[in-house]
Amino acid sequence: MPDDDHGVPFPGEVLPGSLWTRTGLPRGLAGPFDWDGIFGRSGPRVLDLGCGNGRYLIGSSLARPDRDHLGVDLLQPAVDHGAHRANKRGLTNVRFAVGEASDWLFRRLDADTVDEIHIYHPQPHYEAEGASRRLLTPEFLARAWEVLRPGGLLVLQTDNKAYWDYLRKSVPFLFEPRLHKAPWEDAPLGRTRREIYARQTGLAVFRMEAVRRETPQGGEMPRPDFNADRPRFRRGGSGRVESPP
Repeated sequence: MPDDDHGVPFPGEVLPGSLWTRTGLPRGLAGPFDWDGIFGRSGPRVLDLGCGNGRYLIGSSLARPDRDHLGVDLLQPAVDHGAHRANKRGLTNVRFAVGEASDWLFRRLDADTVDEIHIYHPQPHYEAEGASRRLLTPEFLARAWEVLRPGGLLVLQTDNKAYWDYLRKSVPFLFEPRLHKAPWEDAPLGRTRREIYARQTGLAVFRMEAVRRETPQGGEMPRPDFNADRPRFRRGGSGRVESPP
């Protein structure tokens, strides 16, 4: 397995086998996630929902050993790739689990228990009938607000302009957003495999860090019923889209 994503090396170095760890969680675990029991300590907690092959989590785990990291993804092969790479780097502050993001957020994670939630490139569902399956609904964002501790951080990224416009309207109800027009300083070539691919094919990437408000703002958050269609991208084309505002 190449240790890179589209030519960009994966973070960290492979250690001798005697230093490898085990970071994959067994399937079938139930009940609230026991952060302290799993990691053997109580530290700041970072959650990556839809973690893919773990590029962001591994880079963050290496750079921030004081924080405990959990990645969740629906695809077993992606989780296996992430765990295998984390194992070979000897990491003890990251775990990978197979699961559905909403299930974990609503059923496996207690309120007021997480310091950061990261969601990179959620599936936009290009067809109109797929709109109901979009992840970032008002209910999901409200639950993220509950799971985060006071002052907690929600990090969002997408290369779909329609999704981005929806997030700019919705997130401020519960969070104070700060938009990032430049690449992330910790990963200038991309925090995720998808970001690397999007930038190499000429797509704009939209980034946001949003701090949890102490009190939600009033009003009704819009539903994610936007038109996300982008035919040239779905066919694998490299047509450019507008730059971030």
